[in-house]
Amino acid sequence: MEQRVRVHKARLGRDEVRVVRPDPVAGRLALRDDGRWLSLYADREGAAQLVVLWSLAARSARSLVHLPIRANAAPDGVVSDGVPVPLDLVLLHHSLQFPPSSWKGIRARLGAGTPHVAATPDDDFPDESAIDHERRHHPEYRDHLGFDIAAHTLFVVGSPTAFREHGATLRGLVDEAPSYLHRHPHAGHFCAELSAGPWLRPRTRGNVPAHLHIQYCDDWQV
Repeated sequence: MEQRVRVHKARLGRDEVRVVRPDPVAGRLALRDDGRWLSLYADREGAAQLVVLWSLAARSARSLVHLPIRANAAPDGVVSDGVPVPLDLVLLHHSLQFPPSSWKGIRARLGAGTPHVAATPDDDFPDESAIDHERRHHPEYRDHLGFDIAAHTLFVVGSPTAFREHGATLRGLVDEAPSYLHRHPHAGHFCAELSAGPWLRPRTRGNVPAHLHIQYCDDWQV
């Protein structure tokens, strides 16, 4: 899978931060903090790009993968709990130890960036049947996703294993979602669910919603 991106660099103290953005953002993608949960909406083209960028994030231990989508309108008719807050999305490895509180200043200094073509394998994510989901409940398991919010941006943080295993869930947005309602005409919608942390709580330790609901929206009306 290939994805046109722009690579940006900025300084954070003595360190250089590398930010990768899609060029351009494809299709329709919109992300909201709905109060009790996080909601991401994607049409067919947007879902395909999200999966490619998720694969890129799994392989890019030294980069932040940024989707600047907070200005995008959500599909008409979606229901929120309270007043939804539009968000960008950043995917990054926990090994970077990047402080989300620094993001606003970094984002303001990114500039135009350098064009680049990133390639990832088509089989980058394991099959769902090959993932031992039960081991995620073991105390010694560490490959969880983490969520944080700063500067109107959701940060999804994890290890390569965490991104690849949860990427197997996301792949359904490309492999199954387009034909789902034809096969199940009475179903409301197709979605994927991602959760943060090893704890079964509605919010993370940073008081961010711990559940990300990703809804496929083929017929997107705004």
